[in-house]
Amino acid sequence: MATNFTIEPSVQNVLSELEILRKKIVSSNIQGWGAIFLGVVFLIVAIALGQLVAGLIVAAITIIPGGIILYRISDETDLYKSRFKQDVVGAALNAVDQTLTLDPYNGILEAEFRFSQLFTTEPDRYHTEDLVTGKIDKTSFYFAEVHAEYKTETQTKNGRQVTWNDILKGIVFTADFNKHFNGVTVIRPKDFGSSIGAWFSKNVYSFGDKNVVELENDAFNKNFVVYSTDQIEARYILTPAIMERIGDLNERSAYTVSLSFINSSMYIAFPLDQNYFEPPVFKSLLAPDLLDNDMSILKFMYDIVHELDLNTRIWTKQ
Repeated sequence: MATNFTIEPSVQNVLSELEILRKKIVSSNIQGWGAIFLGVVFLIVAIALGQLVAGLIVAAITIIPGGIILYRISDETDLYKSRFKQDVVGAALNAVDQTLTLDPYNGILEAEFRFSQLFTTEPDRYHTEDLVTGKIDKTSFYFAEVHAEYKTETQTKNGRQVTWNDILKGIVFTADFNKHFNGVTVIRPKDFGSSIGAWFSKNVYSFGDKNVVELENDAFNKNFVVYSTDQIEARYILTPAIMERIGDLNERSAYTVSLSFINSSMYIAFPLDQNYFEPPVFKSLLAPDLLDNDMSILKFMYDIVHELDLNTRIWTKQ
């Protein structure tokens, strides 16, 4: 996949249309929130002057219209986001590779997320979107944004306090490995200094010390710990070349990746700091670098197949 990306003329036309809608959304948001802000200010001043009734009347005169403006623009905001993902990002992906498709409303099913065993705490709240599917030569793959959280509750003097904690906020990538695995092999971060690594170290579900796979690769062992229900198969999967490629892939990621090999699929979790494929609201759609971040994450996922050499079919599925 090429590192540079040029927006097609047909997509440019769509962007020009959406830019008009974007400006309308910005203007309506400024008017709506501005009216609400003024109403709140009037109310605070009126209360300070002992004019509560007058303050409520003036506040209502400004706050209610502001709320109506925001309500009316919400449908157009949804349309703006939908058209950007389907007509801009979707078209851009297809221009890069005709096998690539984007489905903004689907993602990695929660059942599959649990099945991957990438993480050990089951989510209490789960959201996924922006499913990208494709095929590179012989290898089918798909990935999506995932935000999985677990809930903790603590009792305080003011009552029960609920806190939501991230299991993963990022991308889950899966690809066909062209081998049916008899066991389950999971590669998890060994960085106990990070919150993610510490979380993993305390929550090893279904794996114990007897499942740890000792590998003769110091650089790999420094970053990862490997668990498997089949020690022989794990070593068969994690050849020196594969371990080196996983290390290279990890170097390119902002955070330590996690992998699992189950049935005939490979799963990789990438924690990320931002959402992708989202349209800007307060930035012009006509900027030449508009899709650079989206295309960079696509290239990163696309290159996994090459990084791990998945198209080299050294096994035959059984």
